[in-house]
Amino acid sequence: MTISACRLRPDGLAPLAPDPACVPWAAGRPALILDLDGTLMREREPVPGAADLLRAYHDRYVVVSNNSTHTAGQMARRLRSVGLRVEPDRLVLAGEMTIRYLREHHPDARVMLCASVGLRRYATQSGCRLVHDEADIVVLALDKRFNYAALERVTRQLAHGARLVVSNTDASHPGPEGCIVPETGALMQAVVSSSGRQPMHVVGKPGPAMFEEGLRRLGRSRDEVLVIGDNPDTDALGAVRAGLRYLLVGDGVHADAPTLAGLMASPVPAHAALPDARRPALASVR
Repeated sequence: MTISACRLRPDGLAPLAPDPACVPWAAGRPALILDLDGTLMREREPVPGAADLLRAYHDRYVVVSNNSTHTAGQMARRLRSVGLRVEPDRLVLAGEMTIRYLREHHPDARVMLCASVGLRRYATQSGCRLVHDEADIVVLALDKRFNYAALERVTRQLAHGARLVVSNTDASHPGPEGCIVPETGALMQAVVSSSGRQPMHVVGKPGPAMFEEGLRRLGRSRDEVLVIGDNPDTDALGAVRAGLRYLLVGDGVHADAPTLAGLMASPVPAHAALPDARRPALASVR
């Protein structure tokens, strides 16, 4: 951080006041809302520093992820297998949140659900009425079995008046060794292109529901919580919309550190504005 970023005392030795723009991000023991893919792990590889961060913040973090493949229990087991111990109640996942949205807002709807086996089971257990035809709502999550036949079925339902709900619009997320992993948004683009129908509702980040649930589980006020993610379009934008400060990791031009290990060693301040608004500040910090 450059000295010009802070207000100085007349003697030039220290900041005049604790300006949030120059306070190191970890000062004051904040609680954390953490992204998952690209931040804590890349597919089945934990990001350097992830385990250390989870240990250091063991009682004051939640993971808020656009993952729409796994339930919280499944994801907790998956994380444990790579050395990251996260209890299910600390996981806020877009797939589960999508099912909760259906139960709260469309409890009697006939739902065509394009999703993993685990999420379909969760939907059935939650009381959703799953159908193969004459749907009121088509729900699109990350379904790795999605193919041309599924696209035809979905398009037909939308043409007959069904409405589209999408778990998240991420086109991809980072994988190991720089590879790209296709996400729900890539499937959504195919559906929108073939049907001409836009989603009625998108559950995941950067929408507010995921961040609000994270705050509820933390039991903290907004000024006590930071978001750490890797994606300006979901993590940063969602944080700003929710009135939260944020930090970014990864190899993007707006990242504050390449990994969580680097971030933990850095006194960089958290940000309240979107990346484009702070581009000159980033240049001066580095």
